[in-house]
This record gives sequence, structure tokens and C-alpha cells, in this order.
Amino acid sequence: MSASGGTKAIVAALGANLAIAVAKFVAFAFSGSSSMLAEGVHSVADSGNQALLLLGGKKAKKEATEEHPFGYGRERYVYGFLVSIVLFTIGGVFALYEGYEKIKEPHELEHWYWPVGVLVFAIIAEGFSFRTAIRESNELRGKQTWGSFIRTAKAPELPVVLLEDFGALVGLALALAGVTLTLATGDSVWDGIGTMCIGTLLVLIALVLAAETKSLLLGEAAGPEQVARIRAAAVDGTTVTRVIHMRTLHLGPEELLVAAKIAVPGGDTAAQVARAIDEAEVRIREAVPIARVIYLEPDIYSEEAAAAGLDPKATPGGPGTH
Repeated sequence: MSASGGTKAIVAALGANLAIAVAKFVAFAFSGSSSMLAEGVHSVADSGNQALLLLGGKKAKKEATEEHPFGYGRERYVYGFLVSIVLFTIGGVFALYEGYEKIKEPHELEHWYWPVGVLVFAIIAEGFSFRTAIRESNELRGKQTWGSFIRTAKAPELPVVLLEDFGALVGLALALAGVTLTLATGDSVWDGIGTMCIGTLLVLIALVLAAETKSLLLGEAAGPEQVARIRAAAVDGTTVTRVIHMRTLHLGPEELLVAAKIAVPGGDTAAQVARAIDEAEVRIREAVPIARVIYLEPDIYSEEAAAAGLDPKATPGGPGTH
């Protein structure tokens, strides 16, 4: 996995979650807190999620085959989608069930200092993981808002870790609130309410992740800036006079397919056209290095065909979009 895949953030999150999971289960064993049990399962699910992301990154490196000629870059999207399913089922649904059971049949919270101590430790550990994810994300985010970055990021790992860590920190705060209210009121129903709030939060985060990774699985085009750079690089004004229409598709976070119909002078020989295509491919790869698979089709641009309509299939010489 490339550095842009957020490997450092994933490893930091994995280490933090494994340590936190052990601590939470110990606290649950001594206190009987349902919030601790739900949070322990949450941390186990998060640890499994990070392992899935690392596995997806490894599988994405496999060489292309005849059966998969464009390689396995989209494996990372598949495993990112699996993470959302695991987070929803194991983390969110379990917490909702456990919270409901605790509200239905409350029991006294014992040895309160165990869950409080573990929650404080977990907040510190998750904060370290979250800071690492933020630091790596800032290298790619630029001037984008966090919401825009999560929606538009082509590498699924960093948005997944960011949302998981954010959800974990909010969940820990909810668990701490549930335990605190239980101690203050003597009513363990608050512990169950805190657990259900954690479950609701995890389900919402899982749905956001599922929607974003589903979009990547379906196939997303290059961003507007990359499209503009590709168009500008393809045209040199002499051998290639314009891009008639173009399509782009992410084969993986760091691999882009570019298919375009380009206008060449009508009097050029086959050798001149072939050379123009080769040179245009070189310019495109220099402008956008992740444009690794490029198919360029030469054509004679026709003003009449362009004026006839905007459908590239119906008007071979007409304009189109990416």
C-alpha cells in the first residue's frame, strides 16, 4: 500500500484498538457495565476493520492477469466496503441489542473505578490514533473541508480510519457519560442508554462509509482538476488540436484509466497520427502520473457534427464530458 493509503494511520489505529479492547473487557468483567461490553466489541470490530484494510492493500498489489487485465487496485474498495458492514453488524447492532437488554433488565454497576479508568485510558489512546490519521489526511486534504475530503477521497483507508476514530472518541464520551450518570443517580438504566447511543452512532458511521465506498466500487471519474490537466496535456495545438470527448475511471486509488477521442489534422499520415498519439500519452502521464492506462482514438473534428448534438455516440466529431 502506498503512503497515501494511510498505512501509518491504520497501524496506529490497530495497535490502539487491540490494547483498548483488552482493557475494556477486563473492565466489563469486574464492573458488569454494558457500555464497557459494547465498547469492547466495538474495539474488536475496529481492530478487525484495520486488519481488513491492510489485507486489501496487500491484495491490491497483485499483478494484472488475463482474467483481470486492469489489475486488482479496486480490492481496496472491496475491503473498505466490508469494513462498513462489519462496523454496522458487529459494532452498531450489537451495541443496540446490549443497550436494550440493559434498559429492560438493569443491574447494579460494580467496581465503578474499572470502567472509568479504562475509559480515560481509551480516550488517550484513541486520541493518539486520531491525531495520526488527521496528520496523514492533512497531507492529501489540501484546502478541502473534512466532509469534502471524506466524500471525494479515492483511497478508502484514511476516511475509514478517520470516521472510526472519531466515532470511537464520541462513543467513549457517551460511555463515560452513561457510567457517570449511573453512579450519580444509582440507576443503571443510564448505562444502557449510553450503550444504545453508541450503537446508533456506529450504525450512522457505517451507513456513511457504505455509501462512500459503494460509489468507489461502482467506479468514479477523476477529479475536476485532474480532468483539466489531462485535457490540457493532450492538446499541443499542432498534432492534437482538441479533445473531442473523454472518459476517466479510477481502477484503484492510484491508477486511472483515460479514454478519449482526440482531433488530429485531416492531412496527417498514419505514421504522423500514431506519433501524435504516443506523444499525447507521454504528456498526459507527465501531467497526471496515476493515468497509467490510456486509450486515445484519433478523429477529424467536425464543426457540423459538433453542432448537431451533444451525444458523443451520435456525433463522432462532437464534444463530450469526462
